[in-house]
Amino acid sequence: MLPAGVVAIVVGLSYLHAATAEPSYDYVRSFRFGWSIVFVGLLTVAAYASGLPDVPRRNRQIVGASLVAPLIGGLGISLVQLALGSPLLPRMVVFGSFLLLVPWFMTCGWVAARARQVGEDRDRVVVIGDGEDAASLAAEMERSSEKAALIEAVITPAEARSTSLDRNPVRDLVDSVGATVIVLDRAAQFDQSIVDQVALLHESGVRVRTLSLFYDEWLGKMPIGELERVSLMFDIGEIHRLRYGRTKRVLDIVLSLTAMPILAAVTPLVIVGNLVGNHGPLLFRQQRVGKGGRVFTMWKFRTMRALGSPGVDSVPNGLWTGREDQRVTAFGRILRRTHLDELPQLINVVKGDLSLVGPRPEQPTYVDELADKLPFYEMRHLVQPGLTGWAQVKFGYAASDTDALEKLQYEFWYLRHQSLAVDARILARTIRSVVGGDGR
Repeated sequence: MLPAGVVAIVVGLSYLHAATAEPSYDYVRSFRFGWSIVFVGLLTVAAYASGLPDVPRRNRQIVGASLVAPLIGGLGISLVQLALGSPLLPRMVVFGSFLLLVPWFMTCGWVAARARQVGEDRDRVVVIGDGEDAASLAAEMERSSEKAALIEAVITPAEARSTSLDRNPVRDLVDSVGATVIVLDRAAQFDQSIVDQVALLHESGVRVRTLSLFYDEWLGKMPIGELERVSLMFDIGEIHRLRYGRTKRVLDIVLSLTAMPILAAVTPLVIVGNLVGNHGPLLFRQQRVGKGGRVFTMWKFRTMRALGSPGVDSVPNGLWTGREDQRVTAFGRILRRTHLDELPQLINVVKGDLSLVGPRPEQPTYVDELADKLPFYEMRHLVQPGLTGWAQVKFGYAASDTDALEKLQYEFWYLRHQSLAVDARILARTIRSVVGGDGR
């Protein structure tokens, strides 16, 4: 609905202006046709970056996002017109789009919120498993679910076990809360009494998922307890589908080269800011572990005070880099918040050290440490590391071993589902994260 409405409003107003202007003109053959498509793109990106249509859940949030998105799009095209010194689009199209898109975006937001509520009503979940795991699952569903659902009840395997023919605790609980999905942890899956009860419910239309599959479908990650068992049971697109790997590499090169003019335009500004605010080498160069365990040098614009030997920076052992790291300079914070510090990594992408999408590469010291602690950690090195990744848009920075384990669960999900569609989804989420300003 949302992009279709943007196209209809901008193109419709453009046709109207072309027909009513003195003299009238052919809109499709005019230079304004191309710029109206650019305006459509700006408005769509602005809406997505503002969280529309699916992120805002309260009326106030929906109204706020619906006002901000067309305002950003309008300011964007106005700045382009100012820079080029030419009225690329009529005022009627720019201001009219704002007036019409605000109620349209609000409508899309309300429809998405209603759809989420319907999804929660449809997917009412009973979890048969350990209480601690269930509590963690409920918290994650509230924070970052991919599909809407409500955890209606939790019961341990001991409580779910049937001790007599006339006792069916799982069915009684499902009936009492109106559950439509049953989730079984590993212990429940191996209890024949529980499986027999669940089988009867499945025949009546109740959906059944293992804990691993529920995490996969509803949360986009793998649960910690399933990493060792499930990590060997799927193909990895980059390894096992040759066409995907080749196509991804071509797209990496094309998109990176397309973005190079941005790097060229930003670099002089960063040089000046670095001289004033950072007092160190322009580029931050750090060793990272890439595909196959190969160590390469990753480039970024400097955001911290210089450390280590000249030209190669290091972080003291055991000290993770966080969002509010005290070593970051004032100018460095600007670079980080705008994510301009990441632009030199486009060179790494062209060289083949990085892909646009993949697990974020870590320093060799951290890799050695985490490989000893986390199950199958080095599987992430089977594929090309990425400028952005599923773990980045879902979780963000890792500032501890615990965070690294959390990110690994998302990375295993990515390895399991690698495809061009998933990569496009991650790039779109990255745009939302960057422009929306959540810091990831």
